[in-house]
Amino acid sequence: MKLKSLPRIELAQLPTPLQELPRLGQLLGGPKLLVKRDDQTGLALGGNKTRKLEFLIADALKKGADTVITTGAPQSNHCRQTAAAAAQVGMGCELVLGGNEPEVPNGNVLLDLFCGANLHWTTRERRNAKMDEVARQLLSLKHNPYIIPVGGSNGLGALGYVQAMIELNDQLSKGRIKVDTIVFATSSGGTQAGMVVGARISGFEGKILGISIDQRSSQEPSYQSELAAIANEAAKLIDSRYEFTEDDFTVNYDYLGLGYGVVGNLERESIRLTACTEGLLLDPVYSGRAMGGLIDLIKKGFFSLKDTVLYWHTGGAPALFAYARELTQIRH
Repeated sequence: MKLKSLPRIELAQLPTPLQELPRLGQLLGGPKLLVKRDDQTGLALGGNKTRKLEFLIADALKKGADTVITTGAPQSNHCRQTAAAAAQVGMGCELVLGGNEPEVPNGNVLLDLFCGANLHWTTRERRNAKMDEVARQLLSLKHNPYIIPVGGSNGLGALGYVQAMIELNDQLSKGRIKVDTIVFATSSGGTQAGMVVGARISGFEGKILGISIDQRSSQEPSYQSELAAIANEAAKLIDSRYEFTEDDFTVNYDYLGLGYGVVGNLERESIRLTACTEGLLLDPVYSGRAMGGLIDLIKKGFFSLKDTVLYWHTGGAPALFAYARELTQIRH
């Protein structure tokens, strides 16, 4: 396996902490709860995308790129971390954001600007086309652009979470801890795909459960088939003998609410409860929705009281400030 020989640049502060959530676990009366703190990766307030960017930015540099281009929602954590990574290695950064430009930049948008990124606003549907337009403009100006897909979710980016699972397994081994299930937010797919590949390689035997943030079970092709494609691409890059199918991925689609980025009582309650019991901050789009799903599953008795469940915190707290109005609405 040639994971260690692939180009990789150090952007994250690793390993991220593995901690218990005793007060939250006691309050819920369910299984033992742990948290893997990928909100603490360190790059521009951290998050899971930093692990992916260690491989993606290294590849961009290897190919002589001087500018990276990527896309996401207005409050994209991936875009914020990409802008910071580009700044750290001296590259330009062009961000294509699908949505309306805010009157006052806040949350991740403000941090994008601080990191020197140029922002391009378009519709969600035109994001990829706009990235291609920006790339052509840069090429005409004699720049060498490198396009990173939404979420950094391709086979190369997924290697960040292959490495993360090896890291986790080492922590569990040293602490003599057995984890029965890992729960986390899943959306563009690179994190979950990498986790599943990394679990197979490292020998992790627990379940890996993604809480869908915006993907739907009825979509075509299926989300699980997309995950399998990313996983197989990642496995091929490191000469792994393993192959993956849809059946290797478990996704819960029950907590989509009113859609991507729309804050409801589920997110408000999970953010409040986790902050009040553990001082742990979640975001309203990804980690808050995934924690809300986990809390609901615990209340429904989905897990055994003897289980140990690890919540993988993917970061995103900077977005809290942009959602202040929605998060403080009166609950009905």
